[in-house]
Amino acid sequence: TQPISKSQAEMHKQILGMSSSGKIFCLYPEEFTYKEMKPHLPAKIQESNLTNMVLFLKRMDIAGLGHCDFISRPAPESLMQALEDLDYLAALDNDGNLSEFGIIMSEFPLDPQLSKSILASCEFECVDEMLTIAAMLLAPKSRLCFKPKYCFSSTDYSNEKWCRDYFLSCSALRMAEIIRAELVEIMKRIELPISEPDFGSKENILSIKKSLLSGYFMHIARDVDGSGNYLMLTHRQVAQLHPFSSYYNTRRIPEWVLFHEFSISEDNSIRVVSEISPDLFVELVPQYYFSNLPPSESKDILQEVINHLSPVSTMKEEQKTKNDNKENEKFSQTPTEQRCIIQ
Repeated sequence: TQPISKSQAEMHKQILGMSSSGKIFCLYPEEFTYKEMKPHLPAKIQESNLTNMVLFLKRMDIAGLGHCDFISRPAPESLMQALEDLDYLAALDNDGNLSEFGIIMSEFPLDPQLSKSILASCEFECVDEMLTIAAMLLAPKSRLCFKPKYCFSSTDYSNEKWCRDYFLSCSALRMAEIIRAELVEIMKRIELPISEPDFGSKENILSIKKSLLSGYFMHIARDVDGSGNYLMLTHRQVAQLHPFSSYYNTRRIPEWVLFHEFSISEDNSIRVVSEISPDLFVELVPQYYFSNLPPSESKDILQEVINHLSPVSTMKEEQKTKNDNKENEKFSQTPTEQRCIIQ
């Protein structure tokens, strides 16, 4: 939330002045004066997350983003942050160009983090569910708070009454259905597998969380005092659950959460929240991202989890080495060239 500019204030007066005769009163906070208004507000590109735009420019093979002739040039720090985020998402190779994974991500007209989650769902076999989640996140003002008695389908004319009964937007659900169909077409076009739906089982819920964490590991927060004050790992800002969250009025507030949105204008709230475990986070987070996190109590807790799990990982690695040695003994008389082919 920020004060409007002089140009916006003048535009509002002109628009209202054309509607009818009378007087226009422009009200502002007492401590705010017209003279303090900026002539114009900064361009949107100078204040937005540039990750999606940088991914698009990379796909268009526009090299040297620092030399692009932007109408309103974004801050160099914002461009560097976007490149760093794409690197964390494995969208860039060692030379800073799009990786094969990044090229596939750019096929989706989505936020790169959501694209990464959809691609990860191919590995965890929950594509059908992730496509539905993505469509609901993209549909305007769609919040599904109740478990439906039957599935929504736009061909059923009784759905409008059902939506009213459950305080849902029928138009938003129809939009989500259209978006999901478009995402399915993209998956088919680039020949990605679509797993069969299995929603409801414990394994499926865990797979969905793994897919979400694969893309949104930069959107993690921890309840630091047990009262719902969440400290975000990346920016170390404190936020609360949004009142529309299903966790908001529950007795048990989750300690670790993954969130989709952070809104400063709505009292520093996080929206679309899923409970996660520290073990699951350290399993899926890129190590170089974790090492770059600012120092905090939450990071220390996660480091303890890593230290606790590392002996198990070491034992698995030793067992794998023993198995490899046994395989090598089997083919000890085999020429080197053939052993390489077998490996």
